Amino acid sequence: MARQYLAFDIETAKDVPGEDFNWRPHRPLGISCAATLAGDSSEPILWYARTRKDLPGKRMSQDDAHRLVQYLSKMTADGFRVLTWNGLGFDFDILAEESGALATCAECALGHVDMMFHVFCSLGYPVALDKAAQGMGLPGKPPGMSGFKAPKLWAQGHFEEVLDYVAQDVRTAMQIARACEQRRRLDWITRKGTKSSMPLGKGWLTVQQAMQLPEPDTSWMSEPLTRNNFTGWLSPT
Repeated sequence: MARQYLAFDIETAKDVPGEDFNWRPHRPLGISCAATLAGDSSEPILWYARTRKDLPGKRMSQDDAHRLVQYLSKMTADGFRVLTWNGLGFDFDILAEESGALATCAECALGHVDMMFHVFCSLGYPVALDKAAQGMGLPGKPPGMSGFKAPKLWAQGHFEEVLDYVAQDVRTAMQIARACEQRRRLDWITRKGTKSSMPLGKGWLTVQQAMQLPEPDTSWMSEPLTRNNFTGWLSPT
């Protein structure tokens, strides 16, 4: 029997200046909230700190983050395959820092399916989640909302808006994964507004499997990303 997916996504707490989301110089970013969605469930689990009045707190504590790590690890042991879009280069990197559980996060990250990393390893460039959703004919992100806006909205007390957003992200990731495996390809909308496609004859690869793919030709790019941009945190110096 094929493994069930467990979609996972976080939203960070610190507002990063600029439009390019160059977040690494501003870390630690903290985690405002997260969502997980098991393939056999219809509703995501929402993760966030709680105040004494049972309201959402400013950011998840180390204990909060560690409980999330333990949940991901347990679900993996129970046969689920963690699923993300850019989880290797972002969500797991942040979660490792916030939880202090680097080894467990690294193990989970290597064994999970990061659809964007699979695309990057195959093509040499990443694709945005919303562009993939559009290409696959799926709802995608709420209009006018983005991950860049989430920290500021959370700080302003717009908790439900951010929680709805992170919940929709895990739903979208799950929908994309399933649709792609049914159609045996990923379709997305390019920056030019055209549709492009990548075959997925063998389904989605785990991070470890994607890292074994041959390096694509990126000589046509002026500043190509490298796999180390996503994997560097796994072996900190």
